[in-house]
Amino acid sequence: QVQLVESGGELVQPGGSLTLSCATSGFTFKNYYMSWYRQAPGKERELAAGISPGGGSTKYVDSVKGRFTISRDNAKNMLYLQMNSLKPEDTAVYYCKSTYADYWGQGTQVTVSS
Repeated sequence: QVQLVESGGELVQPGGSLTLSCATSGFTFKNYYMSWYRQAPGKERELAAGISPGGGSTKYVDSVKGRFTISRDNAKNMLYLQMNSLKPEDTAVYYCKSTYADYWGQGTQVTVSS
């Protein structure tokens, strides 16, 4: 079955950096569009970044453009999110998602605070 396991979230100071990882299994990773979503406390889940199956096309929500970079390693079935210049408003649970199935992992908590 599909598995998406996010990791890498932690408490970081404003201006800091983090790299999130998503380990996937149960589907042919290289064939599917992948995304990172996030859900802040009291808010709806939103799409933060997406990447095409081959990795050649990416998109970002305006609030993270220039600060976040999504990438993938199709040989390792891994998805990444490099986050720089973090702000308190980036605090959220981050989830990876595949277009293969409507399945959500447990997410990883990112907290940006001094």
